Amino acid sequence: MRYLPLSPTDRQEMLAKIGVDHVNDLFRDVPASALLKNHVDLPLHKSEMEVDRDFRAMAEKNIPASAHPFFCGAGAYRHYVPSSVDYLIQRGEFLTAYTPYQPEISQGTLQTLFEFQTQVAQITGMDVANASMYDGSTACGEAVLMARRASRKKKAILSGSLHPQYIDVVRSATKYTDDVTVINQVGTYRVDDLIAQIDDQTSCVVVQNPDFFGNLQDYTPLAEALHARKALLVVVVTEVVSLGAVRSPGSMGADIVVGEGQSLGNGLSFGGPYVGLLATRQKLVRTMPGRVCGQTVDADGKRGFVLTLSTREQHIRREKATSNICTNAGLCTLAFTIHMTLLGEKGFRHLARLNHSKAVKLADKLSAVDGIKVLNDSFFNEFTIELPIDAAEAVEALADVEILGGVPVSRLYPDNPALKNLLLIAATETVTDDDMDRLVSELKDLINA
Repeated sequence: MRYLPLSPTDRQEMLAKIGVDHVNDLFRDVPASALLKNHVDLPLHKSEMEVDRDFRAMAEKNIPASAHPFFCGAGAYRHYVPSSVDYLIQRGEFLTAYTPYQPEISQGTLQTLFEFQTQVAQITGMDVANASMYDGSTACGEAVLMARRASRKKKAILSGSLHPQYIDVVRSATKYTDDVTVINQVGTYRVDDLIAQIDDQTSCVVVQNPDFFGNLQDYTPLAEALHARKALLVVVVTEVVSLGAVRSPGSMGADIVVGEGQSLGNGLSFGGPYVGLLATRQKLVRTMPGRVCGQTVDADGKRGFVLTLSTREQHIRREKATSNICTNAGLCTLAFTIHMTLLGEKGFRHLARLNHSKAVKLADKLSAVDGIKVLNDSFFNEFTIELPIDAAEAVEALADVEILGGVPVSRLYPDNPALKNLLLIAATETVTDDDMDRLVSELKDLINA
């Protein structure tokens, strides 16, 4: 049957039925400041071929990370993804698989999710992981809500060295609840300072390792202080490859670990889609958001997989849901799992050591330049340098000579002039010695100009 749009009379009858005068009344909860005053500056009609041509022209303005020396990080990292990863995830049974509601016909999908959970639990040092979330930042927001459910307290303390976009997501997640969110000043990450803020109303403290500026910390004393007050430690990991070299959050006493899994199997893709990680202790499993795949045996005693816990709002007990996140990043988790499987434990640790050695070499080269100061005492593959010039302007100048030279801290903290000369530099296994020498040479010229 042909699709026929509704007539004005049809629309008016529908609006009258639900008790409103105009279609705009359906959007009255949207604040006026968020509404466009005029039409978007786009042509009203073009052919499919013309639209395709225009979008290709816009896409060509982007600079792919693989095209030039690349030193950007700040929560999203360029790593080499083996070609076998993309080949396998594009197989039809993976690419078109849907949510595994019926385990009897979804054993392959369930098994890959089970393997993903196992890998995440192992590298984070935790007992159990869920079948993924949207990305690291939304997983962080969910962790704060989870800590409230588990502790029955409402005060969350956020480190000043937590990624600012993760802080923003926590703000959004708690905006319409009665949670109290204490956000420390930018750069505040000393364990003693965080311990001093803990009281009997504290549900959790959220920290990052390596933190936004690349610093590494041992959070064991913080975990002990929190546990003495029956509160939880949430550790954020934005660079999952670091877990191949750095002490796991679980070994420091973390109760909840969240992070971004993009570094394994997933390209930068100009910002997504990514894969959120969330792992916790066994005792907290029923307060965990998302869903959990479990291993079992069937009636014949053969190994099988099922959705063990799935407290999501579209399932039967929707009033008991722990989250309104409706999906897992299935294809991204599969890419993560395939890449991790190809590496194995030995390869994963080797990749981490390679990243660290690259960053150490670059930090040494930069610190030898007059006017550049490396601010970190310790780091994994990302560190912060202080320039004698505006970091954002330096990055623009580097882009003009086809070097993607890092992330200026002012981009994420635009209202803090004290940070305008700070630049985040990441060096992964993809960075060559020639890339490093070009960056150092160009920065030297900019400083001496």
